[in-house]
Amino acid sequence: MTEHRIGTHEEWRKERIALLEAEKEHTRRGDELATQRRELPWVPVDKDYAFATADGPASLADLFAGNSQLVVYHMMNPGCPACACVIDGLDGIAPHLQGHDVAVATICRFPLEDVLAFGKRQGWTLPLVSSEGSDFNRDLEVLYTAEEVRAGAEHNFQELPRELAEMMPVVDAQGLSSFAREGDQVFHTYSGYSRATDVLNLALQWLDRAPLGRNQGGEPWPLLRPDYAHVH
Repeated sequence: MTEHRIGTHEEWRKERIALLEAEKEHTRRGDELATQRRELPWVPVDKDYAFATADGPASLADLFAGNSQLVVYHMMNPGCPACACVIDGLDGIAPHLQGHDVAVATICRFPLEDVLAFGKRQGWTLPLVSSEGSDFNRDLEVLYTAEEVRAGAEHNFQELPRELAEMMPVVDAQGLSSFAREGDQVFHTYSGYSRATDVLNLALQWLDRAPLGRNQGGEPWPLLRPDYAHVH
């Protein structure tokens, strides 16, 4: 246990009430940001993406499964512990989202058999999709070659560090994207990367309310202690 300030209940209550006001402002600001997300323009998706699923080939429209909305989690690779933590939570709430006309899918560029094997190991029931061979990951800005990084590729709407190109031949990133469907037309409505996915990670939300936080010495990332493997 780290050293921490010790106080009385009266001191705690006074500071907790002051914190409550800040929390309420944070909540109100979150509501405003949610409205701004919904007000972003919808961009028609005119490219035909081919995906592989456990039920066979699928298009982006097929992933809606009869719903008018689709949220996608971009998994970096089968075995990624940070992605697994997000998807563990997403898998549990997927039926509730379905009740709000929102389909859910996890999409990864790796071969379907690898993606399905990882999902089976984790016990997931939500749709697991492979985008192998398509431009989907590149178009949604979660996949870059070393050459693209050297040329100034952008991720999270800013230029990637050039040194990444020397560390790996292909750069995968995680993120989330949202889509809407009207008739046969699919629209891209939102994408978020990096810490935009924090709110999707239920473990992080609980850790932020635990006495020691994220166990990272004040750093928000990586997710958990290096010696903690939270994939099953």
